[in-house]
Amino acid sequence: MDLEELRAFLDVVNTGSFLSAADSLGVSRTTLRRRVEALEARAGVPLLKSTRQGIVLTEAGEVLAQRGRIMMQETSALLASIREVGQAPSGVLRTVLPVGLPPHLLTPLFGLLRSAYPLLRAHFRFSDNPLGEPLDNVDMAVHFGEDTPKGPWLSHVVLRMREGLIASQEYLRQRGTPRSVEELRGHELFSWEAPGDDARIWPTLRGTSFAVEPALIATDIHLIRSCCIAGLGIGLVPSVELADPGSPPDLLVPVLPDVVGRERALRISVPEALAEIPKIKQVLSHILRALEPL
Repeated sequence: MDLEELRAFLDVVNTGSFLSAADSLGVSRTTLRRRVEALEARAGVPLLKSTRQGIVLTEAGEVLAQRGRIMMQETSALLASIREVGQAPSGVLRTVLPVGLPPHLLTPLFGLLRSAYPLLRAHFRFSDNPLGEPLDNVDMAVHFGEDTPKGPWLSHVVLRMREGLIASQEYLRQRGTPRSVEELRGHELFSWEAPGDDARIWPTLRGTSFAVEPALIATDIHLIRSCCIAGLGIGLVPSVELADPGSPPDLLVPVLPDVVGRERALRISVPEALAEIPKIKQVLSHILRALEPL
């Protein structure tokens, strides 16, 4: 597929007209139409059609536009990364992380990268959906998920985190410790919302689930933990055994640890287009080796 033809097609889709797309690309409208027509000839089907409302996609055009955007992002990411081939890992490592990972969980990861690769700088961004970010701005995506993600990703499970209920001892002294799922209904409940999950459905270790009405739903894991530390209620979070810096080790205790919870996989995924870039391969291998004992 000719990238100039694909870029012309996508610009028409994004702007909604041949005139706006031609101005955006700095070419004549005739040149732009010629490129789109050549792409349609390669495809063998119409990709665009004119309506009173403007240019719209055909069904085949919808498919090509969706995949074409990913191809252009992969191409851009690949060209940016190959400039560093043959060098020790350097430049910026652009990593997208799930919203709400506790900072003290990320600090060792940053220290690990700096000690091993002093020329490498980290750019951490947080997202409700790390895999949904534009590929031309991502070297690695950290996310939760048991299944290998669909799309242009190579993925590795790096940790398995125990998800369960926590509460402060003070809260349990005041409100009582629930002994069953039914007794949870009389408590203040806080639920972490993972991408694609319903935060009102809680898992059990037997593989079943039950419905709750949380007083608080948040994508930020740290917010849920902070509310539990403040003695405001019982929270469902991943990594229930994680210590909170500056807090007594027994401040938060598990609730119904033999009944409610599950294992949740933490993954690092890399865009396929970057998987063989030496910088990415070296850094990923180093992270995997460092986390393997955990």
